Amino acid sequence: MRKLMLSLVALAVAAGATDRALAVPQFQKEFLKKYVDEHESKEFQELVKKKAKCCVCHQGLKDKHNMNAYGVELGKLLDRKKDAKDVEKIVATLEKVGKMRSNPKDEKSPTYAELIAAGKLPGGALEDLLKEPEKKDGEKAE
Repeated sequence: MRKLMLSLVALAVAAGATDRALAVPQFQKEFLKKYVDEHESKEFQELVKKKAKCCVCHQGLKDKHNMNAYGVELGKLLDRKKDAKDVEKIVATLEKVGKMRSNPKDEKSPTYAELIAAGKLPGGALEDLLKEPEKKDGEKAE
């Protein structure tokens, strides 16, 4: 009985890991194709591919549910389960979010695509993106 329970737990963990792995690489792959691979700045390419990686959309390294402002906007339009294999939708969403202002309250703020074209990460400075977000009242500390 114990072996059966352990097997079921292992299967559930593996299924969850597979679910998470399906979406993230495809979204990242299309982001790299659209904005990074042909970017004129080799420094920006290295920043995204070797340093920022997941922090292009995520905030911090511990919990991939924490999204930065850019990731939040993408998350409103993409479902990681349903849209993971829909390349057309991913690209269309990258384009749509790229046209959004990085500060929606400031009409003069650059769009996410303008930030990327200027060699900046759309979610903010790398140092800030690597920091874990502060916990709000009522949230558990890790």
